[in-house]
Amino acid sequence: MDDAKVWKALGSPHRRALLDALRDGPKTTTALCEVLPKLSRYAVMQHLGVLERAGIVLVRREGRERWNELNAVPIQRELERWLNSFQQASASQLLAFERHLKEE
Repeated sequence: MDDAKVWKALGSPHRRALLDALRDGPKTTTALCEVLPKLSRYAVMQHLGVLERAGIVLVRREGRERWNELNAVPIQRELERWLNSFQQASASQLLAFERHLKEE
């Protein structure tokens, strides 16, 4: 998974609003259009496309309806990767500080 796609997908307040709506469970595209009433259906579909390409939204079609479902795995993976880099740096700094204190 391309991490840049995940961060780009999360960068829009409109896309985050769609994800918030999907936390309650799968929704049709029509239902998601009601979440963002100021946007056209086309704009909502564009936002859903970005989320789908990032792997954050899974789509299944049932007849004429398009159901969108949250897949939080890519978000969790990126969050853990990003936070781990800070935790490793913090641990290294704490160890260096501890060595410094012992030397004094």
